[in-house]
Amino acid sequence: MNEKDILVVMSTFPDTETARQVGRLVVEESLVACVNVVPGIRSIYTWNGAMRDEAEVLMILKTTADRFPALRERLVALHPYDVPEVVAVAVAGGHDAYLRWVTDATRTPDA
Repeated sequence: MNEKDILVVMSTFPDTETARQVGRLVVEESLVACVNVVPGIRSIYTWNGAMRDEAEVLMILKTTADRFPALRERLVALHPYDVPEVVAVAVAGGHDAYLRWVTDATRTPDA
């Protein structure tokens, strides 16, 4: 296992309950090891030519590079937004035991 194989994925949601529901599903499906739901963020952006300023919830997900394509596909399918944010950042360092746990928690049953 290489720390570069671990990704932190971010996605915003309109509310806590939707983020929790999606988060539980992707953990149950072993697409991620862990989901953090962070309420109380503010997003300012343009959409369809208009400035938007809205309350959102940030979901932070931990997964592996090999599980990311399936996670991205699943998040897009489950997400209520037309164009959901799904952004992955490679981990540049971390606690080895935690990184192993992320890898173990996201193994597919046939792996």
